[in-house]
Amino acid sequence: KMAGDSSFPDVDTDGSEKSEEMEIVVNVGGVRQVFYEDNLNQYPETRLAELVNCLSGGYDSIFSLCDDYDPAKREFYFDRDPDAFKCIIDVYYFGEIHMKKGICPICFKNEMEFWKVDLNFLDDCCKAHLSEKKEELEEIARRVQLILDDLGVDASESRWKRCQKCIWKFLEKPESSYPARVIAVLSFLFILISSVVMCVGTIPDLQVVDAEGNRMEHPTLDSIETACIGWFTMEYVLRLISSPNKLHFALSFMNIVDVLAILPFYISLTLTHLGAKLMELSNVQQAVQALRIMRIARIFKLARHSSGLQTLTYALKRSFKELGLLLMYLAVGIFVFSALGYTMEQSHPETLFKSIPQSFWWAIITMTTVGYGDIYPKTTLGKLNAAISFLCGVIAIALPIHPIINNFVRYYNKQRVLETAAKHELELMELNSAEGKAAGSRSELEDLSREGKDDPFYSSRIKVSHSDTFIHLLSEEKNYRTRLQSCK
Repeated sequence: KMAGDSSFPDVDTDGSEKSEEMEIVVNVGGVRQVFYEDNLNQYPETRLAELVNCLSGGYDSIFSLCDDYDPAKREFYFDRDPDAFKCIIDVYYFGEIHMKKGICPICFKNEMEFWKVDLNFLDDCCKAHLSEKKEELEEIARRVQLILDDLGVDASESRWKRCQKCIWKFLEKPESSYPARVIAVLSFLFILISSVVMCVGTIPDLQVVDAEGNRMEHPTLDSIETACIGWFTMEYVLRLISSPNKLHFALSFMNIVDVLAILPFYISLTLTHLGAKLMELSNVQQAVQALRIMRIARIFKLARHSSGLQTLTYALKRSFKELGLLLMYLAVGIFVFSALGYTMEQSHPETLFKSIPQSFWWAIITMTTVGYGDIYPKTTLGKLNAAISFLCGVIAIALPIHPIINNFVRYYNKQRVLETAAKHELELMELNSAEGKAAGSRSELEDLSREGKDDPFYSSRIKVSHSDTFIHLLSEEKNYRTRLQSCK
C-alpha cells in the first residue's frame, strides 16, 4: 500500500520514467496483472492506458485514477470486481469482450465505464443480454414509480384530479385497498355470470315463444343480461373518465375488448326498437342474432383479472416466429399430401377425393390427427400416403411447441421476479429513508413510525431515497455499484 512519505523514488525530478520498457502492474481485488505499454497504448482513452503517463503528474494524478499505489512495487491498486476485470482486459489482446456467465450485465456495464472501455467492444451476444437486463430494470423502475405515485399526494392538484386518481386506483388497482379488491371480485363474477347466461339462454327448454312463434331468451335471463351490461357500461365509463391518458386508454387492446362486449347489446336493442321501421323484421332478427353471437367477446374480459391469460397472450405474441414456422410446415405438408392423395385415389371408382382443393380438408384433419372420417383413402397407396401425412403432421406440430412453452414459462417467472424485486426495492427505499432520518433526528424517526405511510410528507421523502440496487430511472445521481454490493 502507500508508503509513509509522499515521494516516488521511481519518478525522476523532470517527471520522466527511468525504465525504457514500461510495465504497469495492476492489482484488482487481489488479482495481480502485468501490462506492457505497447498493449495499453492501443486504446489510449482507457483508464489502464492513462496509468502509463500518470506517474509524471505526481500524487494527484495517480490517485485520480486508482485507489492506492505502492511506489516500492510500482503497483496500482483498485477495489473493483476482479472477475469483470479479467473479461475487460481481453480488449487489449483480442479487440473484443465477452461477458462470463454469472456476472450481472448492469454491474459489468458499470465496470466497463469505470475502466473507460467503449461498450462497442462488447460482443453482440453479450449486448443482447445487457439489453434484456436493462429492460428488466426499467420495468422494475416503472412499477416502483407507479407505487410511489400512488403513495404520494400532490397538494397542488385540484380536487377533481385527486378524485380522478382515487377512482382510477379503485377500479384499476385491486391491491391498493380492500374495497378495490372487492370491486375486482365483483367484476370477475359479473363476467362469469354473463357468460353462463349467454350459454344457458340457448337451451331450448329454457326459451320462450313470442307472439309470432319465434323462440327467444327467457325474460329472467334477459334481465340478468341487462344488469351485467349495465355494470360493464358503468365500469368502462368510470375508467375512461378517470384515465390519465384517454387516447391510450381507448386504443388499448383490453379496452377495445370491453367495448366489443358492450356494444352488441345496445346495437341489438336499437335495431329491435327502431330497425323494424327501416328494414324488414326478418332482417332485423338476423342482425340481432348475429350481434348476440358477438357477446362471446366478453369472455376475454377475464384476461384483465387473470395473470395467467395475460402471460399466455404475451407468450403467443413473443412466439410469432415459432407460430409462423408451424403454419409454414403445415401449409407445405397439406399441399404435398393433398396432391398425392388426389393422384393416388383417382384409380379407385368410388374415390372421395374429387379435387385437390377438396383434398386440402382431408390433409388438414389428417396432419392434425383429428380424423373426422368424412373423407378417407381407399387404395393401398392412398393409405400409405395418409400414414406418412399424419406422422409428418405430429412432427411438424411438436417441433415449434417447445419454444412456445419456454416463452410462456420464462415470461411467467420473469413477472414473478419483477414483482418481488419491485417490493424489495420499496422496502429498501423505506429502510434507507428511515436510517437517514435517524441520523439527523431520533425524535423525527419516532414521529414518522407513528404516522406511517398515510402521511403524504413521509411518502414524498421516500421518493428521494434509493437503495443499493439503484435504479437510474428513479434518481438523477450517477452512482456505480462496487463488487461488494449485491446484484438484485
